[in-house]
Amino acid sequence: MNSSFSKRRQRTRTRLRKLGNGRARLSIFRSSKHIYAQLIDDAKGVTLAAASTVDKELKSQIKTGADVEAAKQVGLLLAKRALEVGVGPVVFDRGGYLFHGRVKALADGAREGGLDF
Repeated sequence: MNSSFSKRRQRTRTRLRKLGNGRARLSIFRSSKHIYAQLIDDAKGVTLAAASTVDKELKSQIKTGADVEAAKQVGLLLAKRALEVGVGPVVFDRGGYLFHGRVKALADGAREGGLDF
């Protein structure tokens, strides 16, 4: 599993560990049909909040889980759930994905919802 994607993901996570200063990590996973996001506290190893296009709240509102609008809605929902838990500043872990399209839309939605990164 020494693919270019794995190397990019590891390089991104290493950089975030150095610059994160104990902040929660907003990690995303993008498949061909859905997008998933979660806030992770790496110090404790727990997930603080999560949202995806398969959530019951979003499934009825979106047409498909594989477009930019759905990703933005996931970002907004995740920000709402994070603020309920009391998480403010986070670091954005794009994984091995380029910051473009659905990944950027999710980040914009989370920022619009009140997360700080």
